[in-house]
Amino acid sequence: MNAHADQTLLPRGGFLRPALAAALTALPLMASAHMGADAGGHHSFVDGLVHPFTGLDHLSAMLAVGLWSGLNARRAWVAPLSFASLLLVGALLATAGLAFPAVEPMIAASLLVIGLLLASQRQLPAPVAAVLVGGFALFHGAAHGSELSAGPALAGMVLATAALHLAGLGLGRWLKARGGLLPRVTALAGGAGMAAFGASLLLG
Repeated sequence: MNAHADQTLLPRGGFLRPALAAALTALPLMASAHMGADAGGHHSFVDGLVHPFTGLDHLSAMLAVGLWSGLNARRAWVAPLSFASLLLVGALLATAGLAFPAVEPMIAASLLVIGLLLASQRQLPAPVAAVLVGGFALFHGAAHGSELSAGPALAGMVLATAALHLAGLGLGRWLKARGGLLPRVTALAGGAGMAAFGASLLLG
């Protein structure tokens, strides 16, 4: 791929080319992410704290929820709070023995949907955003809950999730304050890459 061909930002439709270039460039890295590769139980607070950072699927979803909220939502805390809360609910249900169907496809679908929302900078009513993001978080939580088997580990997971949401939210607010092309280009490139990641996982 010729990297020089996509460096010029054209008005309106010209945003698509750098976003797609970024997505294609990121795919080899994304393909190395694991989904539920940790089969053993983890018990400590530190285990839970580092766990969301061990899979690109979870990491990117948590950052993207914060970034999307920071760039577009009037009540920017609603979607991150819903995600973190229902992530814990999903984890608790999984540790209690509830079997969630299609966990990995639903996680992949969450990347696709949230990526498209971020790329398009689509605004949703706060209740709709909370339900949509929270529904996906249940499946992320179920994946974590099958690997984290004690209260301290789950507490660490929730704290790390909140930190990732805050990082994405802070970046979104900073980009929004800068104005100009930067917020739109960042959202489009990041969202397109995430959506491509989710689509690749769904397609197997």
